Amino acid sequence: MRTTADRIRYTILFEAAGLAMVLPGGRLLLGIRLVDMGFIGVGSSVVAVLWNYAFNRVFDQFVLWLRGAARKTLADRIAHAVLFQVGLIVMLVPAIALYLGQGMRAAFLANITLTLFYLVYNFVFTWAYDLVFPIPCARMDPEAARAQGT
Repeated sequence: MRTTADRIRYTILFEAAGLAMVLPGGRLLLGIRLVDMGFIGVGSSVVAVLWNYAFNRVFDQFVLWLRGAARKTLADRIAHAVLFQVGLIVMLVPAIALYLGQGMRAAFLANITLTLFYLVYNFVFTWAYDLVFPIPCARMDPEAARAQGT
């Protein structure tokens, strides 16, 4: 399992690199004023940081419980990226719709580009992070993990 310090490093790197790409890209691709894109980007980043920490912690514990090891398969990585983004959509689209004065459908469609970007970005970043900062060998007997409820 990852330590809290490692999860904080992951989150800061993920959000900083993501914002560096999204702010100018969102302005160019979506035509949203830079000040609005910045507000949406920073606000979304704060929500994403909290979601990132909570989701990754639960997801890693689930993988450890399911397999008895923290190592993720390709299917785990795909599920991780999709579920993470679905959670963000549920949290962010209503807030963005309200901020921009748009309906939910319009906000969702306007944000689909960002959602698709972050889906791929999450998958690639997490895989690269795991290669650069490997998860410490944490093994647990699957039956023991289930009995502990972890």
